[in-house]
Amino acid sequence: MDVDVHGTVAGGFEPVREAFARNFDRLGDRGAAVAVYRDGHRVVDLWAGVRDVDGTAPWRRDTAQVVRSATKGVAAAVLLVLHGRGELDLDAPVAAYWPEFKAHGKERLLVRHVLNHRAGLPVLDEPLTPAEAADPERAAEAVAAQAPVWEPGTDHGYHALTYGWLLDELVRRVTGRGSGEWIASEIAGPLGLDLWVGLPAAQAHRVGTVGRIEGPEPSGTLRARPKRSVTDAYADPASLTRRAFAAISPFPDQNDPGFRAAALPAANGVATADGLARFYASLIGPVDGVRLLDAAGVARARAEESAGPDRVLVVGTRFGLGYMLHGSASPLLGPGSFGHPGRGGSLGFADPESGIAFGYVTNGFRRTVTADPRAQSLIRAVRQALAA
Repeated sequence: MDVDVHGTVAGGFEPVREAFARNFDRLGDRGAAVAVYRDGHRVVDLWAGVRDVDGTAPWRRDTAQVVRSATKGVAAAVLLVLHGRGELDLDAPVAAYWPEFKAHGKERLLVRHVLNHRAGLPVLDEPLTPAEAADPERAAEAVAAQAPVWEPGTDHGYHALTYGWLLDELVRRVTGRGSGEWIASEIAGPLGLDLWVGLPAAQAHRVGTVGRIEGPEPSGTLRARPKRSVTDAYADPASLTRRAFAAISPFPDQNDPGFRAAALPAANGVATADGLARFYASLIGPVDGVRLLDAAGVARARAEESAGPDRVLVVGTRFGLGYMLHGSASPLLGPGSFGHPGRGGSLGFADPESGIAFGYVTNGFRRTVTADPRAQSLIRAVRQALAA
């Protein structure tokens, strides 16, 4: 696909522009944007292609897209900021804030278990309909009534959808506001982010349509050919993998205005690439005078809490508190990087050692879960720019 790449890069970051163009030429991107900050200042701001995966209207600088599970990293900051303010104790039982939650042996399940994917609640025995999933009260009732599938705290597995309902209800119990509202007023507003969890109707015109695309898999790219165990887990309706991703059934159309307007902090954030990158920049340093986490908060976010075989994703994963950490399943910029991918392509992360914050959004979803080739090509280009 021949495209004109728009935007700017600071001197030395030209490899990112080249890699971004190759994503369209070789990896099938239809419309996408990438932004990079260094020490709180934007050094890459690029966009290209079409805003709708099956359309012709051009992607513009303010085009936003659904970023799927990249939302989780934004939502995690809510609990970390509340903890830093002394309003929430990460080592307290969830039931201390949400008494109904203690059913079925969950009375010792800690707040940190929600963030590090050790809660034992990746599935719902009775999946929610799309309408129920968008109803915070009904969703909270469902996860409160669910029995853990392993003893909380003893193992880890990716909570693909339940993560959002667990976190959202904690935020409601502590602050009286839903997580989407809290993000809008306490994170996106002060930082001037084009990022929403619960898209306002007034911003709907900026959001492109997303869809599945196919593209060539470059040799040597992680997960280009999933192991048989991974393939089998996604194919088996009884597996924790399939059940975790089917906690909403049928899964909503991600282009539906009602889905985008709901606040699902595990799955339906809408953002520009700059919104994601600027958010991560504010975690590790000041951005126009605003910083979300202090040094202790950053250390807390990226300290390894879970590592090894993931009972849901069926690969080795590493998690801090709400963030995936650099590793073979989710390669980021370096050993100290932390962030979160969105299934199909999007990615946001920060690397405190280099001062880099990164955001990539796309309208073309591929089959990847944690290591999309397009995002990986851009990360390699950032690494090349830093090494020059």
